[in-house]
Amino acid sequence: MTKRGSREEAEVTSTPALTRRSMLSAILGAASAGIAGAASGETQPSALDGPSVPPDPTRVPGTGPSAFGERSSFARLSRRAAFGVISGTPLQDLHGTITPADLHFERHHAGIPTIDPANHALMIHGLVDRPLRFEIADLLRFPAVTRTCFIECSGNLRTDAGPETTPQELCGLTSQSEWTGVALSTLLREAGLSPSARWLLAEGSDAAIMARSIPIEKALDDAFVAYAQNGEPLRPGQGYPIRLVLPGFEGNTHVKWLRRIEVADRPFMTREETSKYTEPLRGGRARAFSFTMDARSIITTPTYPAQLERGWHEIRGLAWSGRGRIVRVEVSVDGGARWQEARLIGPALPTAHTRFGLPWKWTGSGAELSSRAIDETGYVQPTRRALIDVRGPGALPYHLNPITSWLVESDGRVLYKSEGWS
Repeated sequence: MTKRGSREEAEVTSTPALTRRSMLSAILGAASAGIAGAASGETQPSALDGPSVPPDPTRVPGTGPSAFGERSSFARLSRRAAFGVISGTPLQDLHGTITPADLHFERHHAGIPTIDPANHALMIHGLVDRPLRFEIADLLRFPAVTRTCFIECSGNLRTDAGPETTPQELCGLTSQSEWTGVALSTLLREAGLSPSARWLLAEGSDAAIMARSIPIEKALDDAFVAYAQNGEPLRPGQGYPIRLVLPGFEGNTHVKWLRRIEVADRPFMTREETSKYTEPLRGGRARAFSFTMDARSIITTPTYPAQLERGWHEIRGLAWSGRGRIVRVEVSVDGGARWQEARLIGPALPTAHTRFGLPWKWTGSGAELSSRAIDETGYVQPTRRALIDVRGPGALPYHLNPITSWLVESDGRVLYKSEGWS
């Protein structure tokens, strides 16, 4: 992971005039230092690679190209906040809708396995005419599909969050990438589905042998086996060398390190869909196989720990829905008493993060900033009370997508509006 953070700045008192001779001397000096360092077995820093900041960058030659690009030391991005087996995306620091691969949230059930792609394959068997085994090179020969979509953990809400909570800590278990791979329907056609096929078992190669049942309708619709993310091979924490991507479905079904797909006529009732990812409801009932992520939004700025000054600001955030496109986002600055329609920034793609913004003039009075998303099916993001009425108090933290709010104090401090689940 790329190191970030501010570097200690050294004082620069003067910069000599730049001439051909001074440039040549600097280059030869750096080269000599590098040769001497190589001979002694030591790594010598480049004369132009220090933390010094020249008063006029046009009078000093810059560094040359590198094998891998790095962010500026002045671009202060929060690291992924790690909580045990999960790490969240710093939503408050990002722009646009694509999450850098090294900041994509992670959720593991038994750590990240180390897999040599030369020894990895995907097997498709069960209710098929021809059981098949696809090596990675085989998958690359099929027509590629590319799709931009979000992935969100079904437990993406910190229900015990206090006032000093950032968007990353509150619901940072959602990220968006451009994924490339091969359509799962293409591979299933190669194997030949039985007429009685109704469900698939997708199984991973991690130590937990993570496995989920997938309905055949989803498999034949927009599911695909991904081998690339944002133009590069998947990173190990994202399932290298291959993972399943199910646009709009809860994150645990996007099985990473995919090794096996078994076709059957009924769900497999695995550990992950019995002891976990089943939601108790009022009256002793439970909701199982609640795959689709409901519409949701989150204001990402201004949020904790911002300190506002009086004047104009733009309230910005993200909205998304597993049911399709976001068609509208509404923002309130008075705790939901009145709502204003925000501007959607950029294209609103299906099952994808969509940016929104609303100009707002803060006059110094207390305010409560909230947002709610509406998707193309007409679904409206619910209040916390509406969810409690349906699920009951103390509901398990799965598929909780309440309207969330940020309090602006009279001194300009911004705090999360912390509420319980009772």
